[in-house]
Amino acid sequence: MAEYTVITDAAGLEAAAARLTDGEGPVAVDVERASGFRYSQRAYLIQLFRRGTGVILIDPPAIGGGFSSLQHAIGRVEWVFHAASQDLPSLRELGLEPPSLFDTELASRLLGRERVGLGAVVEETLGITLAKAHSASDWSTRPLPQEWLEYAAHDVEYLIDVRDILAGQLADAGKTDFAAQEFAAVLTREPKPPREDPWRRLSGLHTVKGRRGLAIARALWLAREELAIAQDVAPGRLVPDRALVAAILADPQSKQQLAAVKAFTGRASRSELDRWWAAFEAGRAATELPPDRVRGTDPIPPVRAWADRAPEADARLKAAKPRVDERATSLAMPVENLLTPELLRRVAWSPPAPVDPETIGQALAALGARPWQIEQTAQVIAQAFVESEQAPTEASESGS
Repeated sequence: MAEYTVITDAAGLEAAAARLTDGEGPVAVDVERASGFRYSQRAYLIQLFRRGTGVILIDPPAIGGGFSSLQHAIGRVEWVFHAASQDLPSLRELGLEPPSLFDTELASRLLGRERVGLGAVVEETLGITLAKAHSASDWSTRPLPQEWLEYAAHDVEYLIDVRDILAGQLADAGKTDFAAQEFAAVLTREPKPPREDPWRRLSGLHTVKGRRGLAIARALWLAREELAIAQDVAPGRLVPDRALVAAILADPQSKQQLAAVKAFTGRASRSELDRWWAAFEAGRAATELPPDRVRGTDPIPPVRAWADRAPEADARLKAAKPRVDERATSLAMPVENLLTPELLRRVAWSPPAPVDPETIGQALAALGARPWQIEQTAQVIAQAFVESEQAPTEASESGS
């Protein structure tokens, strides 16, 4: 097994940046986080590979900050990722931003590959089998074991070769421009806005009855969130969702009764008992009680309700969906990469007037569809919509 050294100080980072500057071609980039162990999504290890440079492993928490030299070294070349959207937020926290990117996972999807995990793609393109034993490890562990570092290095050292093969396959399939537009969309995509009432994501919350019970659930969730942020620990590792819900259902009338609830488990369930009991009291004293159910902010109802509530929209969607599916099949790619069901749903619910390829294209563009997607789908969607509107009329005339 090769021995890998992790860069942990500013001097080492400067030297690595100089090495990367002297490398050739694009740079492969990967990030290891500690999801499920830590609250934050910070990068606990950055892996880099460039031809002529080799593998470079960087420990961002140990360095602390000052990554401008690294950005300067690779900030003018293409960065190659596998599933870039997962890594970009952690890199941006450090001031690292690619000027352009190539995503081997997304390219594999556009090429119609059934298996798009890194291991599968490397094996299919290069014939090399990667071990994935440490994908869910706690990367905040220090020191990092050598076998983990070897795993991390393998995530980038083959990525440039994979990129070159996939780029050739995209060109052969006439999908180079498709991919370029998708990669640019990943790079410029805005983060999702914070979810309203995130405490309602508590697993098992549906078993809690009454608005007062929901108020207690909200207070407990907020108390756990505050502690998780302070300790940078995943909330579920402090007290699991099921334990919070079990405590609410037990309806303890004192701190001692709460401590006696056997299902109230977790490493912080007893050490932070005062915190949890204070949350119980706050929930019971709350004057602003949450509603039993939250109405969605989306004005469009679920598709299952369309047949009764909006039969014309339902007919449009049912006419267009198989056409879009057929087009995706002809392009040998998943339909969700050609056009997401959400975009088709929205344009079917509220189509432009008049319905034609140009106006459908404009509606799709306003919803965020890329030009290549519009070019491939606007015509078939417009035709399907027109035919769905004509069908009832023709049926009526034939029956008269």
